[in-house]
Amino acid sequence: MADTLSLDLGGRVVTVAVKRSALARRLSLRVDPVRGAVLMLPAKARLAEAERFLAAHRVWLAERLARLPQTVALTDGAAVPLLGVPHAVRHVPGARRGVWVEGGEILVSGLPEHVGRRVADFLKAEARRLIVPRAHAMAGQLGRKPGRVSLKDTRSRWGSCSSTGDLAFSWRLVLAPEQVLDYVVAHEVAHLEQMNHSPAFWAVVESLVGDPRGPRRWLKGNGAGLHRFQVP
Repeated sequence: MADTLSLDLGGRVVTVAVKRSALARRLSLRVDPVRGAVLMLPAKARLAEAERFLAAHRVWLAERLARLPQTVALTDGAAVPLLGVPHAVRHVPGARRGVWVEGGEILVSGLPEHVGRRVADFLKAEARRLIVPRAHAMAGQLGRKPGRVSLKDTRSRWGSCSSTGDLAFSWRLVLAPEQVLDYVVAHEVAHLEQMNHSPAFWAVVESLVGDPRGPRRWLKGNGAGLHRFQVP
């Protein structure tokens, strides 16, 4: 079967990702803030069945897609949150200073076609500068030492801890409020001591950053929006 199907939503043609699963018992359709529309099929479902299912859910799909946050290109004039605080991207071609923050703006020198890439590189570097020392410091509070600490652009999780103690975080956490970034770092560091989500695990998290309920609520309500910023 094709990996995608196209559907006309009243003049707007959308692409729906199609996935098969041996565990799926029926067809299901969901709208993901990052991937868009995804149609899950049982292993033996036919293409014609999938097409009929999409057609029957055309109105539902259009409504859900309309609710998704609009994507934001990292260009001159864009509003980009840095630790949760909106900053306007401003292109200053003659400055020859790379990228820097000043007066509530992210200033970018160089050619206009390089603005997006430079802002993205700056945000990733800021994420590394803020997250890596925090991870080591929090691990030290527990008498632990993490393995490799890396940054990625993960879609389904904000952080992870491997069985060998390697930690990974989404660089997009630099867009979230600082207490949210702190919470995610503490969450993964706590797994160095408790590789579970037991009461003992949450006690470790709380010992590192206090009550985690506020940051968890923020991520649940706002986390998907961090993926709307497009990286060249």
